[in-house]
Amino acid sequence: MAACAPQPPRPSFIGVAPPIGAQAPVLAAPIGPQRAAMLLPLTGPQAPLGQAMLNAGTMALFDEAPQGVEIAPRDTGGTPQGAAAAARAAIADGARIIIGPLTSAEAAAVAEPARAAGVPVLAFTNDAQRAGGGTWVLGITPQQQVRRVVAAAAQQGAQRFALGAPDNEFGRSLAAALRGAVAELGLPAPAIALHPAAAEPAMAASGARVSAPRADAVLIGEAGERARRFAAAWVAEAGETPPRLLGTSLWLQDGAVRNEPALAGAWFAGPDGRTRARFEARYRDAFRETPPRVAATAYDAAAIAARALRQGATPAQVTAVEGFAGADGPVRLLPEGQTLRGLALYAVSNGADPVQVEPAPLPGAPGS
Repeated sequence: MAACAPQPPRPSFIGVAPPIGAQAPVLAAPIGPQRAAMLLPLTGPQAPLGQAMLNAGTMALFDEAPQGVEIAPRDTGGTPQGAAAAARAAIADGARIIIGPLTSAEAAAVAEPARAAGVPVLAFTNDAQRAGGGTWVLGITPQQQVRRVVAAAAQQGAQRFALGAPDNEFGRSLAAALRGAVAELGLPAPAIALHPAAAEPAMAASGARVSAPRADAVLIGEAGERARRFAAAWVAEAGETPPRLLGTSLWLQDGAVRNEPALAGAWFAGPDGRTRARFEARYRDAFRETPPRVAATAYDAAAIAARALRQGATPAQVTAVEGFAGADGPVRLLPEGQTLRGLALYAVSNGADPVQVEPAPLPGAPGS
């Protein structure tokens, strides 16, 4: 890593990388190393998160390209203006790929200068609206999650789907994703019920049931205590034949959800647990702390960028045939900017951690 950003503590890598404070290896060739820039909030309130993502990017660099590639960190300050300035500076300094930035607003600010320079962007956001025009979205999107869980429910016989979610950006993304997922499967249009974000969950559930009294499967766009109360109300009113309940990856570490009997057995899609566990174990060995969840996205983006630079290819080309076995499971980038992820299927277990019931399929395979 270039030493132009605050350096993390020196970890003890075993077969992964030299100490982080050391200079990254440089290819001894006349043209010099190929360079990517990693746009991160290295100052400001999100600096600890940015540092953890930098750590993950360092791991990826040494896994994929220990020679011939440099990844130079650039501080965004956590703002769109800072991200745009960091992107322009990185491009002027010869960056051929931009890794990051973190948020949807920052990705939007980076897109224009990157597109003008013909520099691809591997953004960390999960806002699919930022994809295209040379930008790939590496975060796990609502569309990816909904497509996976709807396909699984349909394979078990579900035909009529419904959504109960808050009327905000996330809820509207789930609604669009559900409409698209059932249309792909040739199923009837879903019943969509969006409620005010502050609505009492049990009342929201009762209202949503009016529009979908015979739903086979209900996608709940809430988390935590709100998801628990929404599900309890829906199941209580459904009587002897409650629908299959579905959720999102927000439930993966949600204590309230696992303590609600009505949600026992509910399905949701999330990153592959086995690959994620291996990544976290390696990160803890190197940095003596557990990584935040978004660090896996930083690893995947940096690894794809390093592989592309090492091979002299585009990000889409290096994942085109078999995909990329990332820290959050398999991922494939399509030329037009779409990101396909293979997500595992989980079931809520009453009082315990969710159980993985189906592994992550290869991106683009049936049911993925």
